[in-house]
Amino acid sequence: MLEFLIRDAKTAPKSFGYRLNNGLVTLEDQEEALTNPKWAYCFAKHIPGADIEVCQSEAINKPEWAYHFARDVTEADIEVCQEGVIKDPEWAYEFAKDVKGSNIEICQEAAVKSSVWAYYFAKDVTGANIEACQEAAIKEPDWAYCFARDIPGADI
Repeated sequence: MLEFLIRDAKTAPKSFGYRLNNGLVTLEDQEEALTNPKWAYCFAKHIPGADIEVCQSEAINKPEWAYHFARDVTEADIEVCQEGVIKDPEWAYEFAKDVKGSNIEICQEAAVKSSVWAYYFAKDVTGANIEACQEAAIKEPDWAYCFARDIPGADI
């Protein structure tokens, strides 16, 4: 076990994650950042001069990082990031709730694929279509109950 830890301690300073977390990454490391959606997001957010468009094209491959990119990177193209998040109901909900300029209708279409996220969408997103969210939420009894209890305008 000790040999394993020693080996890892020697290789960690060379890893991109280590360098990124310790402020050792430079513009020359962009190609390596583009091998992982999270790294592409972090690179665009923290490295001045990063090619935002190229980093964004990698970050949107995972809904979570597409959401973070749109929320945290000032130069992000919201529409492009939105296309990345609508692959997952949870991130579509988070996107509509937190990202200024999101298209509520497109996000809702993705969110209502899940009873859970349909409920939260109706509860937390201004402009949500309550009827469409309720139709999705009632597919599961627990969420139908919560919807009727918590959502103003629900058809009880």
